[in-house]
Parts: sequence; structure tokens; C-alpha cells
Amino acid sequence: MDATTLAAYDKAVPRYTSYPTAAQFDARVGPAEHAAWFAALGGKSATVYVHVPFCAQLCWYCACHTVAMNRGEVLDAYAGAVMLELDRLAELAPGLIVGAVQWGGGTPSQLGPQRLVDVARHLAARFDRRSGSEMSMEIDPRHCDDELVGAMTQIGVTRASLGVQDFDPGVQQAINRLQSAETTAAVLERLRHAGIRRINIDLVYGLPRQTLATLSRTLDAALALAPDRFAVFGYAHVPWMKPRQRLIEAAELPGLALRGEMAALVSEKVSAAGYRRIGLDHFARPDDSLAKADASGRLKRTFQGYVADESPCVVGLGASAISSLPDGFTQNVAAADRYIAMLEAGSLATARGIALSDADRLRAEIISKLMCLQAVDLAEVCQRHHVEPASFLADIDALPKLIEDGLVSREADVLHVTPRGRPLVRSVCAAFDGHFKPGVERHSRAI
Repeated sequence: MDATTLAAYDKAVPRYTSYPTAAQFDARVGPAEHAAWFAALGGKSATVYVHVPFCAQLCWYCACHTVAMNRGEVLDAYAGAVMLELDRLAELAPGLIVGAVQWGGGTPSQLGPQRLVDVARHLAARFDRRSGSEMSMEIDPRHCDDELVGAMTQIGVTRASLGVQDFDPGVQQAINRLQSAETTAAVLERLRHAGIRRINIDLVYGLPRQTLATLSRTLDAALALAPDRFAVFGYAHVPWMKPRQRLIEAAELPGLALRGEMAALVSEKVSAAGYRRIGLDHFARPDDSLAKADASGRLKRTFQGYVADESPCVVGLGASAISSLPDGFTQNVAAADRYIAMLEAGSLATARGIALSDADRLRAEIISKLMCLQAVDLAEVCQRHHVEPASFLADIDALPKLIEDGLVSREADVLHVTPRGRPLVRSVCAAFDGHFKPGVERHSRAI
């Protein structure tokens, strides 16, 4: 992509893991609204996401809701609070069917093997699991021993996502995450030997001290591990949100043009190794469920990234976890101590959220199709939402410019994100975002 286009679209835009995005959540939605919306689920199916906001130590690049925590009494209290949250929700919607279960963080294993087993058993006792549904867990390979892998197999984990980010020692030093390729390979072999054979690897480009050469070597090493999926994210430098990122030297971050070259290198190298490119930042083997969902048009995007699970809702458990419900989004309080206190006091821990309007539902479907399929039939979507396509398009001021710049093509009312526009699909989606105010909200850069 040429420098002029890169510069024109190097703006801060949402990642569109939801619409409306979390930037629009506010305190008008609290425990009462959450309870009413959840009770309306009835016998529907939902993915369950369990957030563990703890790590053994903090990596400086990370923008997740997490803190360093090794105190057993706090971990006990947190696991107990998650089980209390399960109790509250089961009382509200006892007929809920659980599809996929995703453990994320932070580092879920920081709870320790026995607490993981306790929470998983409580979930199984409170809700019915759909037969054959997946259970995935994010893993820090630096803290994954035989005892943890044993607990993972005991609770039914079928997929592990290994955080790698980068294998170069200089880059690792700059982000405070020292992790050798040998350590990662040993954990991967341990998981496969235990029967957990579906493996994801997470990488990041745009990190401090990273170059095309170091990134290429990292990609080679990661490809040699032969995972089923890759997620390769552009580093989001948001020190105003995450003070730990102030420990990263901004002068050591790759510039805009280099970030663009890095994104292209990732796509070329991983695709050439036989992986199917999925949406913006995922890659999967052709026989993987994510690739199959993409090929059949069933791909979805949630706060956990691109997913193949067909459950219409997401139930978030834990501090800062977000639930996606038919009536809107809710988010739990972010501080673990406050989360524990609210559950122990008999309340849900909901801090904020947003109710969905008819306009939100229309724009959410359009943005989802652009993010997942790189195409949308506006006539078909607008008709389903009882909106005239011509009048809707008349309000999309940025669309002519996106077409002129070659990021989008249009055939009648069908829009396609072009190969040129794919790395900037978030910017394309921003044109359809009725809440987004450029320069007011602070998001990560589009490149």
C-alpha cells in the first residue's frame, strides 16, 4: 500500500469486536438491566467466556484487564466469586444451553489447577453443555507444567492458545516477556501428548525493536510448530489507557510504513505456508473449524476475536467480562476486589453496558459482515431491518472516498472490501459506525 493511503487512514479506530463498541458503554446499564436481559435468554444457547484478570508477572505491551497476582487467598476469593456469579445467572435462566467455553485473561492458569477444576465443575453443574462443543484456554507457555495440563484435560479443554508475541530476545526484553522457542515447543508437545491437539499461536507485529528480519524469523519458528491457527495482532500502543505501556520506549516502535510492511509480511508468509486468511488478523488450516466457518459464511466476531461457534449470545464471567445478549451488552466491574465484593454482597457485578436500538442492530450486522466476510449486501440487510437502502447509504458520507481510494468496490448495493482495503477494514467499518467520533474517542491505530 502506498505511503499516501497509509497516512490518510492511519487514524485511531475501534477494533469492532462488538457494535456498539465498549467505548459507548455507560452506567445506565447495571445489575438490574443485566438480570432482566439474561432472564430473557430462556432456553437459548450461549458461549461462556471466563475472564481471569491475573498473571504471574506483567508484560509491558499488554492492554488487557490484568494485574500481577500470586496470593492464594485472593485467588480463592476470585474463584469463589465466579462460582457465585454462575449461581446468580443459573437462577435467572436455568434452561440456558452452553456451547463453547473460552477461558481468557490475563492468564487463566494463574488460578491454579484445583481452582480451575472447581470453577469448571460448578459451570457443568449449573448449565447443560452442548455435546461436542469446544473448550479453549489461553496459555502462558512459561507457566504450564504437567499438573496444569492434567487439570486442563480433566475439565475437558480441547484447544489451547499459546501466547508467544515474538521469539526475538531483543524484542522480548523490550516488552518484559522472556520466552524461548524451546520452552514454547516443549509445552506444545506436552499438550499434544495429553490429547489437547488443537493449538493456536498468538503473535504481535509492531513491537519495540521489531524489524522485518526479526519478525520473519519469528514467523519461521512459529510455523515450524505447525499450529492449527494463528492470531497475529498489530500492537496497540495505548499508554493513556494502560500505564504499564509507558515502560516501552516509543522511539523503539516501528513507524507507520514499517508496520504496513510487517502486516504484509505476516499475510504473505503465513498464507504461503497453507493457512487460510480469516478476516483481519487470523489464519487457520483449511480443515480447522474456523476456516470452515469462513468458507461457509458462518464466521463470527466477538470480544474473543473470530470464532466458529454458532451460539447467538456470549455470557461473560469474571472481572471486566462482557456479555453479548439479545437486548444489549453488559460489562462487569474491572477491579477484581470490587467484583468479588459485589458478588459476595448478593448482586451481579455489572458496571456498565448499552441497550441496542434498531439502528444499532442494522449497523452491527453490516459491520460484522465487513469484518468477517469482507462483503455485505446492503439491500438484503436493510430489507431485513425494514430500512430503505438508498436513504441509509445517503448518510454514509465516507463511502465515496473509500471507493475512490480503492478500499471498497460497489456493485449495485453490494459492497466488497478489496484486497487493498483488507488491512484497513476497521477504517471501512468506521464509516458505518453511528456512534464513532473521530479524534474524540481514543482507540488503537488502524495500521
